[in-house]
Amino acid sequence: MIAPRSLQPRPATAADIEELVRLRAFLLSTGEGPYVARGPAEDAAWRRGYRVWLDRVLAQPADRVHVAVIGEPADLGACAIAVVDDRAPTPLCPDGRTGWVQGVVVDPALRRQGLGARVMEHALAWLRARGASSVALQTTPDGARLYRNLGFLPSGEDLLTLDLREA
Repeated sequence: MIAPRSLQPRPATAADIEELVRLRAFLLSTGEGPYVARGPAEDAAWRRGYRVWLDRVLAQPADRVHVAVIGEPADLGACAIAVVDDRAPTPLCPDGRTGWVQGVVVDPALRRQGLGARVMEHALAWLRARGASSVALQTTPDGARLYRNLGFLPSGEDLLTLDLREA
């Protein structure tokens, strides 16, 4: 169980990688949806790739990607990834500096205790500090209430995906 002193979000370190993989598995290894591994080979592949990506990202200065966690390296309760992206300008984002939040996961045993809101507020503060004008994210039905409570609104756009490996 997470100690009270560990409830404040912090930047992830290399010591957190295995716990980050464990948390992300709640999104990518179980359930249904186009993002869920379709078998043991795909499951092993995303885990391997995520470890390599985390190792690279966590070794660099956090100016474009920030991985936030709650908990100790051997016992994470929540995580979120914030990414600053330079996109084509829009009325909502005239400079094109857009924030993306992804991989928000709270350990199922710790849900409904405010950890998701804490890690999200941390990620949003990080994006604001880097000049993001707007933030976008993709959600599951379970996460939608949290994001709406934080002020996110539906975009009115459909999210479509195309697996280029199969084309």
